[in-house]
Amino acid sequence: MSFADTLVAAFSLVAHWESILYLALGVTVGVVAGAIPGVSATMAVALTLPFTFALEPIYGILLLLGVYKGGIFGGSIPAILIKTPGTPASSATTLDGYPLAERGEAGRALGVALYASCIADLISNLSLILFAGWLASFALSFGPPEFFALIVFSLTIIAGVSGDSLIKGLIAAAGGLFLATIGLDLVYGTDRFSFGDPNLMGGLNFIAVLIGLFALPEIIAHVFRAKEDVHDPARALGGGWATLGDLRRCLKSIVRGGLIGVVLGAIPGVGGAPAAFLSYSEAQRTSPNRANFGKGEVEGVAAAEAGNNGVCGATLIPLLSLGVPGDVITAIIIGAFMIHGLQPGPMLFVTNADIVYALFMGLILSSIFLLGIGSVAIRIFRLVSDIPKSVLAPAVLVLCVFGTFAINNSMFDVAVMFAMGGLGYLMLVLGVPAAPFLIGFILGPLLEDKFRQSMLMSGGAPEIFVRSPITWLFWALTALALAFIIASLRKSWRAAGTASET
Repeated sequence: MSFADTLVAAFSLVAHWESILYLALGVTVGVVAGAIPGVSATMAVALTLPFTFALEPIYGILLLLGVYKGGIFGGSIPAILIKTPGTPASSATTLDGYPLAERGEAGRALGVALYASCIADLISNLSLILFAGWLASFALSFGPPEFFALIVFSLTIIAGVSGDSLIKGLIAAAGGLFLATIGLDLVYGTDRFSFGDPNLMGGLNFIAVLIGLFALPEIIAHVFRAKEDVHDPARALGGGWATLGDLRRCLKSIVRGGLIGVVLGAIPGVGGAPAAFLSYSEAQRTSPNRANFGKGEVEGVAAAEAGNNGVCGATLIPLLSLGVPGDVITAIIIGAFMIHGLQPGPMLFVTNADIVYALFMGLILSSIFLLGIGSVAIRIFRLVSDIPKSVLAPAVLVLCVFGTFAINNSMFDVAVMFAMGGLGYLMLVLGVPAAPFLIGFILGPLLEDKFRQSMLMSGGAPEIFVRSPITWLFWALTALALAFIIASLRKSWRAAGTASET
């Protein structure tokens, strides 16, 4: 079959009304599931998988991909409206999204998040189609030392999200790194800080930590604050929506975030959360409005959403090119391929080229569906902003408990959530930022694992960390980032000294 015949066959598969229906249904299910705290995109794809068994291969895989794409964006809705990320990848979105909602600009924040998600998703899909082979070979060149250098560079994000006090940010990050060590040792499998409790052997559940750290402190603070009015005018949605000016101002950060997501998504095991935080940090470093980040800056929302959505298409690069899942969700999608007798990898482009190109066309179509379905979802979910906090807070608490319990059907996870909520409230009172804590908790296990793997590979020789041009690149970027941080600190100290003299 010639290439032209393959494209015609692929188009006929996608142009069928059932393909379009299942893709649109998947995006809808994903957006709704992502908007429910605790019901992550991973869970939504896993729950949808059994429904694909009786479908044609192209219909089932398009359904799962739609759920994946919709779920990543859907997580931004509660992150902005109620400071509860619907998915781990939406953690960075809360930093500026929720302050915008508090100012009555939830519609604007949600609109920017949607546009950033769709543009970055399109960039990711085009990268998959055009550069799958090259990016797959690039991802294969990442060993433990390269991964370690990347994570060290990513940890420089902490300075950008520490607020007014870098010391407090570093303390928070150290706390996150410490809690990440709880559970079985990643290399030897020995217990660490589990105190003989089997529930702690697997470590602290990420979703429980995430919800407890971001959502519960707001609820606790609401309880301790003076009685509010029946309707809080500060959170009224109004008629605000993202303007063309907002999109134009954020476009550079969106494109950069999408490309960051593509590169990190092509590397198996990275995931959306590190990409979102790295994109957010780079946007903050280069933005003329960097002082507004963390206080309600639409560019921060755009950068975070571009980073996590840029990962989506790129995670399919190692899956389709090498047969290696890029993350947990694509590992589930590999199961769908195999159930239908398809083996991901280089031979898939030979034996089932029509299905591969049909998936490429479906991915482009999914970006368009995401824009339309996301717009409708926003207009429905954004009404949450008009609910008085006296009603909203108990409802959010119920959702938090339900979402945390539903992950493993474990009351222990609920207890972890409440414990993290207490810690989060203490941090809120003391002015310690939560974002560095979360970054430390996310990147800590990866940092330790790749460091120890590198040391085992080299027999303890540290030269392995500068073994390739990729490691040199990330060490150079880390040095530049540290120089930028030091220069910023000196500038702020100089400004503070001048202010004290006057």
